Amino acid sequence: MAAPLFLSRVPLGLFLAFWLLAAGPNAASRPASAPGLGLNWKNISCSACRAIFTGIDIALQLNNNSDEVAVIASELCVHLKLAPENICVQAVALFKHDVIAAWVESILKPSEICGLLLGKDCGHWDIYSDWNVTLPDTPKPPVVPPKQPEAGAPVTRVLFLTDIHWDKDYVPGNNPGCREPLCCRKGSGLPPKHRKGAGKWGEYSNCDLPLNTIENLLQHLQSMRFDLVYWTGDIPAHDVWHQTRKDQLLALETITTLVWKYLGRVPIYPAVGNHESTPVNSFPPPFIHGNESSAWLYEAMVKVWKDFLPEEAQQTLRRAGFYTVRLQPGLRLVSLNMNFCSRENFWLLVNSTDPAGQLQWLVNILQEAENNGDKVHIIGHIPPGLCMKVWSWNYYRIVNRYEGTIAAQFFGHTHVDEFEVFYDEETLSRAVSVAFIAPSVTTYINLNPGFRIYHIDGNYFKSSHLVLDHETYILNLTEANESLNPKWILLYRLREAYGMETVFPADMDNLISRFLHDDHLFQRYWYLYHKGHTAQVCEEACKTVTICAMRTGRADDPALCKNLHKELTFQKMHSLWKRPRMC
Repeated sequence: MAAPLFLSRVPLGLFLAFWLLAAGPNAASRPASAPGLGLNWKNISCSACRAIFTGIDIALQLNNNSDEVAVIASELCVHLKLAPENICVQAVALFKHDVIAAWVESILKPSEICGLLLGKDCGHWDIYSDWNVTLPDTPKPPVVPPKQPEAGAPVTRVLFLTDIHWDKDYVPGNNPGCREPLCCRKGSGLPPKHRKGAGKWGEYSNCDLPLNTIENLLQHLQSMRFDLVYWTGDIPAHDVWHQTRKDQLLALETITTLVWKYLGRVPIYPAVGNHESTPVNSFPPPFIHGNESSAWLYEAMVKVWKDFLPEEAQQTLRRAGFYTVRLQPGLRLVSLNMNFCSRENFWLLVNSTDPAGQLQWLVNILQEAENNGDKVHIIGHIPPGLCMKVWSWNYYRIVNRYEGTIAAQFFGHTHVDEFEVFYDEETLSRAVSVAFIAPSVTTYINLNPGFRIYHIDGNYFKSSHLVLDHETYILNLTEANESLNPKWILLYRLREAYGMETVFPADMDNLISRFLHDDHLFQRYWYLYHKGHTAQVCEEACKTVTICAMRTGRADDPALCKNLHKELTFQKMHSLWKRPRMC
């Protein structure tokens, strides 16, 4: 999940402008009812926006007056009441160097900034021009419909962990309803007399997890059977306004050590989340060198994950945070660095054309797998439907071309339990793939802690390696905080919960249709979407937006959600959809 900062809501992470206009903390990826400070765009007019950024642009280009800009940014943040003063000051101080360095390197103009921040009526922007990956001339093989394996056929169980978000400053008993974006921690103070303090194992609020809950989870997992672990990042907490590289490396090393201690009996394959870096979402392409590069992070990952990955995988991880490994005969894993698709990665303003050549690399891996008759699992942090449009459309095209090779896709990031269906590009009617999006380990925001186990077809060469089912487990915090020995329980099984014989792409598309016509079934989905903790009923626009998200594996495509609602346009649906989901 992206930062609970002003920066998180800007399409493509225009931190460089946004921190001046909207430097307030903002909880991302949360239900609309969750706490958090919103952004009041009405405080800024087009003329004021252009004036501010024209002056700042001249100052930075001529003198790189970063300290002066930081002072102005802090004052605006406080004046517009976008955050408490201490967070305004700390956030601007933390982000100023990287943001300004990216701004100066980019070609962004004040009019383009204001067009992006305030809408096309305030200015035009076209920084992110279209580009296309190159697909081989090799014809796409005929599509073979998936089949349910025979009874008794081998099944691989894959443990999936995502969004752990360890808060080293979590303090049981402290205020869960503080004014800062992250609570239940040192500095949050005590709660009012009418409210309980943070629980021992976690809290339903804008809080992350204490270490004892994470270790308890890993201890519990020791007793369960699984064959592989996919772990898709976001290890540190959401206190992004004052994190240091030392903080991030401490989180990486601490949690990796625990994961290895309790789960090291099976192969473990990680992916890079957007919170691993500081400033959050800051992932420069490999051509950025020196102290501004991500070398400090990737080198640390290679060091602590050396027992997880072969040398070949370590080489590409060290370069740009992605890799591939052969899991077994007939099955290959690709771990993508989804920060190169992120709307919030401000470094992509310098060059957003297939950052690090990752998608072209992916095409080459998939073509080689197709040639060898192998299947591929893809893991990553940010789901493709939440990526930059041009990146997302290229990825969609790749999934279409290699639908017979890509057996499954697994992501996290949103903290809730959902999925995205991919359709054939010609008609957008035949489902070709599913991106499963697993719920978070952390409670942030108002959620039970959770994890998932996927059931995968087979462990031999001729297997399809498709997802056959999955199980989602939670820790019920209401019960856990009354106990010294919390119990992790099964929340639901996918096929059982929705009455499905199989969960192949066509079945998941059919499930969406059932949600449209069976409101009782949809409300069950809504309850499970929140890991079994919500008092809300999702009706009308909420339901339409949620179903639109299921169909939108390709970002910003009105055709995927047409005819879902008589009155809501796609633009309205998309803006509502971003509100609860976008990071």
